[in-house]
Amino acid sequence: MRQASKQRKTNETTIEVSCNLDDSTEVNIKTGVGFFDHMLELFARHGRIGLTVRAQGDLHIDSHHTVEDVGIVLGQVLKEALGNKQQINRYGHAYVPMDETLGFVAIDISGRPYLVFNETFSNQQLGNFDAELVKEFLQAFAFQSGITLHAKIIHGENTHHKIEAIFKALGRSLADAVSINPAIKGVNSTKGLIE
Repeated sequence: MRQASKQRKTNETTIEVSCNLDDSTEVNIKTGVGFFDHMLELFARHGRIGLTVRAQGDLHIDSHHTVEDVGIVLGQVLKEALGNKQQINRYGHAYVPMDETLGFVAIDISGRPYLVFNETFSNQQLGNFDAELVKEFLQAFAFQSGITLHAKIIHGENTHHKIEAIFKALGRSLADAVSINPAIKGVNSTKGLIE
């Protein structure tokens, strides 16, 4: 099975993440940031992956360090679970409607991390989650996993719906990209290597 676990401890956070790309049975998220927990659960369920996240952070300051550091560790764990990337589709994309909102995500498990995400949100606070942290999470996740990630809101109004559409689309994109394709011999690259 393609799975990995990691713990990361700093003066600001203690993060433990486990993921299983081939068994989606267990999804258990506890970060202390309720809205973020909800988004990570949506990501895992729509990504068809098992995901356990335990985070303790300096929430008396704000949720920035917790959200960003979960993105860092999740990216590292995903990269490890993918191993040599043999026979994965590599690419994935998804449009996800959420009421009045339409979100889009496209990813390439390329080994070349990059993020394109230029959205702004009218409602900056959802519980103890700052909306601007969506970009911080996506950037940490993309750069640590080695994924090229493009995310966009095609249209929408409600901040909750916009962010939810992005996390669901990210999960669905990842599900396609990490799927094993028996028609692919080796890795899905003319270079013969995906780092």
